[in-house]
Amino acid sequence: MVHEWSPWRTGPFVKINCPAIPESLLESELFGYEKGAFTHAYGAKPGRVELAHQGTLFLDEISELDFDLQAKLLQLLQEGKFCRIGGQEDQRVEVRIVCATNRHLPTEIENGTFRRDLFYRINVVNLVMSPLHERRCDIQDLAQYFLARYNRKYNCRAHAFSSRLITLLTEYHWPGNIRELQNLVKRYVIFGEEEVITGELAPRELHLFNPEINMDGPVSLKKITRQAVRELEHNVILKALQANKWNRKRVAEYLGISYRALLYKISDARFTAYCESQQVQKIDAKVAH
Repeated sequence: MVHEWSPWRTGPFVKINCPAIPESLLESELFGYEKGAFTHAYGAKPGRVELAHQGTLFLDEISELDFDLQAKLLQLLQEGKFCRIGGQEDQRVEVRIVCATNRHLPTEIENGTFRRDLFYRINVVNLVMSPLHERRCDIQDLAQYFLARYNRKYNCRAHAFSSRLITLLTEYHWPGNIRELQNLVKRYVIFGEEEVITGELAPRELHLFNPEINMDGPVSLKKITRQAVRELEHNVILKALQANKWNRKRVAEYLGISYRALLYKISDARFTAYCESQQVQKIDAKVAH
């Protein structure tokens, strides 16, 4: 929409999803390469920057770019020039760059993972997309869009949502934002029954740790506290796993613990929901093929 309503709309719109491309290939994808620049470079290839000449280049998840590549992007923004890998001369391009990220870039700057000068270059017009639970008026329209989309994609005939399901969708807190809504509707289309998703959407009573205490003997406050912390920790990990689609490496980073520590805690909690989640993903993959 930003591209279509801009003076650049007659030019190309080129998108690159930064985390989806291996770090070793990302520079060549962005800036292209010359023949013989590296092994198997049998011919020259233009990069996305070059393909977006006189148009818009959309960098999705720009915070995933490594530090060296950020410096090369900064040169492009400052001078309007870039150089292919293996090239000897800079090339000039006219391109409008639009970036997106789900991270707080000032925090990334303080952590030393994002260049301060690049941030000030790209932070011209800043649009903040509110989380889904803050714009509940959009939920029904988005759900109906995904319903029609996956009915076409999978050649299914899942029925329109009932009023009860619409209410549940609207009142749910959506920790996984639109991706969670999208996957939930996809599951409904595949199975064709509302019951497969209403269990996740139905409000649950707040579960509080309520230990059994033997009043006839001594009570160990330290032991009870450890039990309460352990149960709370299991609940937090489970919610983080669900919100991140069971991507354990992402959850470990999100919770600020090592990957090995997370695996231990998952094993300690004996989560059976992981197996169920994996089964749904396998069904999705079979239907998609």
